[in-house]
Amino acid sequence: MQRLSGDSLFKVFSKVIAFTALMIVLLWLLFKVSGILLVFILAMVIALIVNAPVSWLEKRNIKRAWASTIVFSCIVLVIGLISWLIIPKIAKQLQTLINNLPDYISQINVQLNSWLKNYPGLAKEITSSGNNLSRIIPNASLIITKAGNISIYIAGTIFLFILFICIIAYAVARPAPLLEIYFSLFNIDKREKAEKALLHTSTMLIGWIKANLIGGTIEAILTTIFLTIMGVPGAWVWGALVIFAAMIPNLGFYIMTLPPTLVAFSVGPYTALWVLIFFIAMSELMSDLVMPRLLSSKMKIHPVSLLFMLLVMGVAFGLVGVFLTVPVTAIIKAYYEAFFQSEQENDPLLEERIDAVIYHHAE
Repeated sequence: MQRLSGDSLFKVFSKVIAFTALMIVLLWLLFKVSGILLVFILAMVIALIVNAPVSWLEKRNIKRAWASTIVFSCIVLVIGLISWLIIPKIAKQLQTLINNLPDYISQINVQLNSWLKNYPGLAKEITSSGNNLSRIIPNASLIITKAGNISIYIAGTIFLFILFICIIAYAVARPAPLLEIYFSLFNIDKREKAEKALLHTSTMLIGWIKANLIGGTIEAILTTIFLTIMGVPGAWVWGALVIFAAMIPNLGFYIMTLPPTLVAFSVGPYTALWVLIFFIAMSELMSDLVMPRLLSSKMKIHPVSLLFMLLVMGVAFGLVGVFLTVPVTAIIKAYYEAFFQSEQENDPLLEERIDAVIYHHAE
């Protein structure tokens, strides 16, 4: 065996060290820009969804620039109208809630004392905790009042949001250059599969939007009816909020539940309790039974896959990752089927093997 000379050994170690350093730098950069990459992926997901109505209009002899303008104008008008109707109402309800929190807590303490009159030690401890909370409330109100001090953060967020919208707008208005870059990443013999994967992804994402609109509309109607019966102020406002909260898996539960439950305290503690129970029951039924079936029928994705990806994306990337759970699952499924599953040989005994595993202990 030929031995390496001192110079050759030094060159090998130098290359290994340089490669290791390069990988560390690349991983560090990837970690730093992971949030930006997720936002970019979100922009591309929205662009694929918005492309559907734009292309529909373009096929009907409307120039793409005008079609994009029409679709984006409709989206802006809808969002603006909903914001004009909802945001002032929410702000008013929350302000009322903040002002009345001390009274609500006193009512809760009185009710708890009546429930726990046979346990004086526990009642005293709970009452003490309630009094401490009442002393904290003015500080919380002061913090909310001084929220204007975060104007720099708000300005930065608005700037990033404008860039986000611009990426979507340019991607929809001029998709051809981006698609050229996309196909250039694949060899010519792989481009047909890349085309099928992207088309499948687009179909599933549109199915995702449709499923959320159906599920969100069902939840909004149920919420509006129940809150109206319970006499909670702004029932239709909270119903409209549910439609948007339904787009965010699991985390949307807190967005749709907390504001109306807190506002329900203005009616009474028992009302707030029933509202909370209603949202928990509705969320469990929708998330465990209705939404997985809607998503699986529209996207043909197994509910277990969605729940697994929700855990992974939530732990890895937080809020943005949670929102991207379904799109990322759809992308993985589309490219797996196009590039890997299509190359596997068909197993004529696959169904028999599955039945054998499922019903092994049933005999």
